[in-house]
Amino acid sequence: MIIELEKIKAMNENEYVYIDIRDSKDVSYGAIPRSYNISKEILTGYCTSDNKEEFVKELNEEDRSTLSGIDFDKKLIIYCSRGKNSTEAAAILREAGFDAYGLKGGYTSWLLDVMDSEKDKDISADVEQSLRKKFRKDIWCKFAKAINRYELVKEGDCIAVCISGGKDSMLMAKLFQELKHHNKFNFEVKFLVMDPGYSPANRKIIEDNARKLNVPVTIFESDIFESVFNVEKSPCYLCARMRRGHLYHYARELGCNKIALGHHYDDVIETILMGMLYGAQIQTMMPKLHSTNFEGMELIRPMYLIREDAIKAWRDYNNLHFIQCACKFTENCTTCNNEENMSKRLETKELIKKLKKVNPFVESNIFKSVENVNIDTVVAYKKKGVKHSFLDEY
Repeated sequence: MIIELEKIKAMNENEYVYIDIRDSKDVSYGAIPRSYNISKEILTGYCTSDNKEEFVKELNEEDRSTLSGIDFDKKLIIYCSRGKNSTEAAAILREAGFDAYGLKGGYTSWLLDVMDSEKDKDISADVEQSLRKKFRKDIWCKFAKAINRYELVKEGDCIAVCISGGKDSMLMAKLFQELKHHNKFNFEVKFLVMDPGYSPANRKIIEDNARKLNVPVTIFESDIFESVFNVEKSPCYLCARMRRGHLYHYARELGCNKIALGHHYDDVIETILMGMLYGAQIQTMMPKLHSTNFEGMELIRPMYLIREDAIKAWRDYNNLHFIQCACKFTENCTTCNNEENMSKRLETKELIKKLKKVNPFVESNIFKSVENVNIDTVVAYKKKGVKHSFLDEY
């Protein structure tokens, strides 16, 4: 059974509980307050199990804790990204005797409602103040440190700050605005949003956030989602390559010599580990690099030293809400909590999380590993596309 948001808003909060069945990556972009996050498989498995105690014993500590906190005697409002998987989960729970409902439109419908209620709000001043005060150490100082350490911004630069609509890129936009306030030399910033075929809902969320945060965006449209929608082999890789190319092209049209992307510290360490585990190679996500196809253009990553937890804390402190996934392939929640389609990046994130329980320094050690490569103990390596062996100088 499906329930609309307006009907929920008319209820007493003690009558129901929200259950979020999205994966951890989607949840990291934002969630409905006071909701419980558990996978569809575990939720439906628990509710249909004949021996719930034995079922719970097989779960990890986090999932056991989540299930123990849910009052299953209340109305269970289940939501996913846009409503498909949550409706299916609610149907299974209702057959098992629970008063369960799927939220119509999923998290996106709730987010649009929040954005609409705050449409006349300008919170940019408060957000900027939070970067100067509360998040100065964890965000602003690390942003400035990356700029200086890797020489990312130089006099005369014109930088296209590429905004996807998520928490990372929107924070990066505010940080560049702050950097302009501290101008020690002349450089220009353009705030670029490329619409590769967003749904109207996602497009509206991006525009509303830009207005609320006082970020003057320039929006370009393309048909990339349509171009790769029917590609069966590696559509995500193709989409990413095409989007990068379009960003370079549009940025150069605006007179820019650099594009800035919002990858953070956690993206870097996950990339290092993914290269080893899935690519059989040691490589990293560089803080800056020259474009091979657009002469004179560079890509920079000024959030290179900022932790994702700090970004989430900044978002929640300022009560901000961003799109979780704008990709057309997930418009109907076809990948929500589907283990077969779960990205390798999510698997790597979970692995690092487990390793950290044993070794609290594991994240910094992974990050530093590519700064401390001892060529004398490397069997083979590549430089500018040419492979070298230790036997060459043995």
